[in-house]
Formats: sequence, structure tokens, C-alpha cells
Amino acid sequence: MSALEKSPKANRGPQAGPANRAALIAAARDVFNEGGIDAPLSAVAKRAGVGQGSLYRHFPDRVSLALAVFEENMSRIEALAATPGTLPRDIAALVTDQSEGAAPFIEMLSRGTDDARVASYEARLRRAVEQVWPAPALGHDGNDEAIAEFLLALASVSLTVASFPSATRHDVAARMWTMLGRGISPSLTPPRR
Repeated sequence: MSALEKSPKANRGPQAGPANRAALIAAARDVFNEGGIDAPLSAVAKRAGVGQGSLYRHFPDRVSLALAVFEENMSRIEALAATPGTLPRDIAALVTDQSEGAAPFIEMLSRGTDDARVASYEARLRRAVEQVWPAPALGHDGNDEAIAEFLLALASVSLTVASFPSATRHDVAARMWTMLGRGISPSLTPPRR
């Protein structure tokens, strides 16, 4: 049978849905890492090997796709925060380790959008940090100010680290946390690897 005589690829219909969704999330993680949160969604569909119609059936807009990509990261942060003995620096270390994949997400959070879905992720991240925050806040008048500074530091480190070659990211992150930790609190500085 020649290539022209081969039967066309069978349409699996709804059965393909979960596999297509997983492929889109994996492709979006790569595309967003390479091109930022504003990378073309057509590139995501192409990399996933599905049509743009499939992409929009699963994810009606860029925000819903981005949130799906970073749900796993957020779940890991929340699980760590729920672990007894976790310190803010442990959260910082995890977010920093995730920075390669989380930078586009942090970029989206830092834009200050009015999208309720994004706000819910901001609230989840804040709750995770609040769960492990030492009381009283170290060297600050109130926990709210210190937590806000810590979240700003997380965003700054994540966005900066993602712009460096992967071989140098951990060293850059450790140096940044040392510098930022002096302003927030030395006990919040993640340990060097």
C-alpha cells in the first residue's frame, strides 16, 4: 500500500479529549517558557499536535491555559505549606526551583490583572506563605507588610532567574535571596545548594 493509499488517521472523537488536554498543557509549558506568557497560542496547538479548535475547546482563553499549566506548581506549593515545620525559605526555594516553568505564571500574576481566576491564584499563593510565616514578623511592624515584601521578592527572583541560562539559575537565585533576605529577614533566605 502506497502512502497515498493509506487510510486517514481515525478521528477518536471525545476519547482524545484527555490526551489532547494533557498534550496542550505540556506544549504550553514549553512554549511559555521559551516565549513568555504572550507567546502565540497557535504555537501551543502546533507543538501539541492538535488543531486550534481543540485548544479553544479545552482552554477558551490564554489565562485558562496558563492557569492549567501552573496548577501543578501551585499544588506543590500548597502541599509544602501544609507540611509541619515548613519555613518561608522552603516556599522560596520551591518557587525558585520552579522558576524555569513558573516565570510566565509569575509574570501573569505580576501584571495586576482584574481577572478573578488570576486573583484566586494570588490568594492561594498568599495563603501558602501565611501558613508558614513566623509570628511575630521578623523586624516588621505587621505580617501583612512583611508577607507582601516576601511575595514581591518571590516574583522578582522568579522572573530574573528564568532569564539566565539554566546552568547558572540556582547560583543566581541563591545570590539574589542572600541580598533580598537581608532586607526582609535573614531567616527567610533559602539555603544554598
